[in-house]
Amino acid sequence: MPAVSAYDDEDDAVRIANDSVYELSGAVMGADDERATAVARRIRSGIFSINGGNYFAADAPFGRFKQPGIGRETGVAGLEEFLELKTFAGPVG
Repeated sequence: MPAVSAYDDEDDAVRIANDSVYELSGAVMGADDERATAVARRIRSGIFSINGGNYFAADAPFGRFKQPGIGRETGVAGLEEFLELKTFAGPVG
């Protein structure tokens, strides 16, 4: 898939973007921030830039939705990948 693709309308753009097994990152550019954000929410991508926004930060989760894997690095979501949760029932103390 090319880095930039022609599309007919927003639904077609979302279909093209979601028609890939590799969804690490994506971007939407538009004159209307709310409209660009609405389109971005429909696209399955681990990280996303809207109108040039920078998504790289130590506390920002980084990862994929599709192949080659699911999971997150960095941020709270990345830390949670290394935790094991346990549920206790009854008296605890």
